[in-house]
Amino acid sequence: MATIKPFAALRPQPELASRICELPYDVMSSAEARQIAAGNPLSFLHVSKPEIDLPPDTDPYSPAVYAKGRENLDRLMAQGALRQDSQPSFYLYRQVMGEHRQVGLVAAASCQEYLDGLIRKHEFTRPDKENDRVRHMESLEAQTGLVFLTYRAVTAVDRFVQTRVAANPEVDFLAPDGVRHSAWTIRDPESVGWIESQFAKVPFLYVADGHHRSAAAARMFQARRGAGNSPRFLTVIFPHNQMQILPYNRVLKDLHGLTPASLIARLDEVFEVLPGTGATPTRKHDVCLFLDGGWRTLRFRSALTQNATSIEALDVSLLQTHVLAPVFGIDDPRTSQRISFVGGIRGTAELEKRVHTGEGACAFSLFPTGIEDLMTIADAGGIMPPKSTWFEPKLRDGMFCHRL
Repeated sequence: MATIKPFAALRPQPELASRICELPYDVMSSAEARQIAAGNPLSFLHVSKPEIDLPPDTDPYSPAVYAKGRENLDRLMAQGALRQDSQPSFYLYRQVMGEHRQVGLVAAASCQEYLDGLIRKHEFTRPDKENDRVRHMESLEAQTGLVFLTYRAVTAVDRFVQTRVAANPEVDFLAPDGVRHSAWTIRDPESVGWIESQFAKVPFLYVADGHHRSAAAARMFQARRGAGNSPRFLTVIFPHNQMQILPYNRVLKDLHGLTPASLIARLDEVFEVLPGTGATPTRKHDVCLFLDGGWRTLRFRSALTQNATSIEALDVSLLQTHVLAPVFGIDDPRTSQRISFVGGIRGTAELEKRVHTGEGACAFSLFPTGIEDLMTIADAGGIMPPKSTWFEPKLRDGMFCHRL
């Protein structure tokens, strides 16, 4: 069962939301954040990436950075730009990106259920990134970044949500990237109780994005159990059939001593070369390769996919096992400096650009990992390869905060 609870969110004044809410802290560099927030003292980047308000050579993990984040959060509250709701509530958060729309329930999820495996994960986390999020939450005494969860859709919940979002939203703005963000509050006791009872029937929740934030919240809970620390963490929960996963593409810095012709000869052992020169695969187990100024469409040979486990059958796994390691000599993509990862939101033109400018020697465009694959692997306790999924649209930091 999933035990979710309402909470009294700290959130923007509706008319200021477009100036406050920003993309997540981990999808941009400090330099990019500094540029985005320039001239906007309300930008939540002053809280989520507070090093932008310190000298450029400041260590982003120094105590001064976390102290600055707390100072900036306190300032936004003192100014009334952020205000805390008077009573615990659930919230609905809708995002519209082109033709795609998704509506999630903003709620406080259980740290204990995360530790017990009822909230399932599919990625390894890095201790340094976990430590950063722990220190950020400790300094702010708040969770400011939403953990992106999913669950197998429930028809009754879908119908309830449809009814609620038919009303005018309390917060509604179009972000600079063209994504519209809207929010509603659910505070009446009958609806709050009904939502809790519906999710009590949901066997598992799944971390889609935000593994470091959820792991950090669980660590704080363990360390401070019984000492006033919140047993819950800030989430938005979307039904699985509304999720949009884009590919996570690969750029290789060099050909590992091969010529383009000899690389193709090696790849012929792994793939069938298909007609066409498209840049985007149209089905699972197809990969597009940009090499020598043009695109080729490749299909993994059936002998490699027929008896593979759910993890082994992922295209990112097949590429790593049969191409990146044996052909390019990249045994650990987490640490190798010879590979870079490009989120699908940047498109295949970004792959071509990196090869044309000499930043890479070739690039692989992948078919997106499916949400069913993610849940199946998480159910089995499996860990997906690094950079397997890119979720869009991104949740905006500052839309909702959970004070500890």
